[in-house]
Amino acid sequence: MPDRVLQLDSRDNVLIALTDLNQGEQIEFAGRTYPLVSSVPAKHKFATQDLAAGAGVIMYGVLVGQAAKAVSRGERLTTSNVQHQTSDFHEQSAQYRWEPPDVSRWKDRSFLGYARPDGQVGTRNYWLVVPLVFCENRNIGVLKQAFEEELGFAAPQIYRRQVAELAKLYREGKLDAAGSRSPSGNGPEPRPSRVFENIDGIKFLLHEGGCGGTREDANNLCGLIAGYINHPNVAGATVLSLGCQNAQIGILRNQIEKRNPNLNKPVIILEQQQSGTESTMLSDAIRQTFLGLVDANKARRSPAKLFHLCLGLKCGGSDGFSGLSANPAIGHTADLLVALGGRAILSEFPELCGVEQELINRATRKEVSDRFVKLMRDYQARARSVGSGFEMNPSPGNIRDGLLTDAMKSAGAAKKGGTSPVTAVLDYPEYSTVPGLHLQCTPGNDVECVTAQVGAGASVVLFTTGLGTPTGNPITPVVKLSTNSSLAQRMNDIIDIDTGGVVSGETTIERMGEEILELVIKVASGETRTKAELNAQNDFIPWKRGVSL
Repeated sequence: MPDRVLQLDSRDNVLIALTDLNQGEQIEFAGRTYPLVSSVPAKHKFATQDLAAGAGVIMYGVLVGQAAKAVSRGERLTTSNVQHQTSDFHEQSAQYRWEPPDVSRWKDRSFLGYARPDGQVGTRNYWLVVPLVFCENRNIGVLKQAFEEELGFAAPQIYRRQVAELAKLYREGKLDAAGSRSPSGNGPEPRPSRVFENIDGIKFLLHEGGCGGTREDANNLCGLIAGYINHPNVAGATVLSLGCQNAQIGILRNQIEKRNPNLNKPVIILEQQQSGTESTMLSDAIRQTFLGLVDANKARRSPAKLFHLCLGLKCGGSDGFSGLSANPAIGHTADLLVALGGRAILSEFPELCGVEQELINRATRKEVSDRFVKLMRDYQARARSVGSGFEMNPSPGNIRDGLLTDAMKSAGAAKKGGTSPVTAVLDYPEYSTVPGLHLQCTPGNDVECVTAQVGAGASVVLFTTGLGTPTGNPITPVVKLSTNSSLAQRMNDIIDIDTGGVVSGETTIERMGEEILELVIKVASGETRTKAELNAQNDFIPWKRGVSL
């Protein structure tokens, strides 16, 4: 019979319930018996010893909270008896030694990608259309409608057809107020043939920034857009500017120059206040963009070594199993890719709270660890200045499913970074270049974080979830991994791979990590489209720094 509880580290003073446990049960584990004084739902924890008020709660071998009042042995931990607490962090204290995993089976493997002139290799081939300021959002929408419908990139209008049929039945008196008759539904409308077969799509980004905020917001927005333009999944871009906004064209050009002084792809920039009439600008944008698409359509996939890949590592809608299954599994995938010479990006600084020292000690150079310390302290200070703090990060869903404190959540979230050395620390919205594991300063917010990871060059994102979240990205495929099998069955329309077998004991973290790498290769090669891609989940939200956790 599989174990019903789990201890993550011999130093822990809590056990995790792998299934629902009832009050009065005698739980056997590692030769000891724990009488439960309260029921403990799956994913939650109970104390293995009496804890006095103020005593530390240890999980993953680190401090993740403290008892808000006395907690009895065998009692469930809740937000009423445990509160956030972490250990302080300091400079790197010892040199880190890493034993890379065996990657011999992938040494000669490749994926089919789009080789760009600057040496980057894309996993998709998109054209980007983006405004420099929210004033141009409507014009972006006009271009979107024109290009998608006429070039065959528009998604099938399934829901529009359903509404039309319901309206028809209502007019004919065949549908009462209770909806007693449903439309027959003849399946999805066939997509028109694509004009450009080698282009994966045209992605039209919308945002609410560019003016009216701080100058820092405008500079960061330009840096983020520059990262998307420089991204290997982008063949070219069309940028619309009004002209008078904070996010000036000159700032965008400077940010592109920082990332790639020799950018060799078409970037069409049009300014409405210089173009004259709106119709003149839009007509010019359509003509130049179409010619750019003709050139982008010449791209073909070709074999590329796996070290060209860059993985974004993200969790969202996390539960009490996230740190047991999906997070350490993609952590092992990241270790495999890093051992092959690739890159991985671990973000969400509010969800690294409490494990800072471990990450500091994994830094390859003092300047890397020092930068991480500075960015973490600066972020904490910003959060406190607006009456918040990292301890406020866990969502109601996180807490309901066993993640009671930010430190508890962070200890599991950090497992996404595997065990490899930290080779770089990126401030938002910097671009990733050197091989290895990178720490990137972002909030935990799902869309803001993924938006930032892709802006830093992530060519595939691994996104773990225990509760289910539909987050995707316009230009980079997002692979969704469920932490438990129940979620994978319940929301199979958004989940690409189920890691619940790690919890049930059917597989190991290592085997699951290897399976995930195989899926990454298929996704990167275009052989497999992620559920987020199939559902057209094109989420894009730039981070307004200091506002979000």
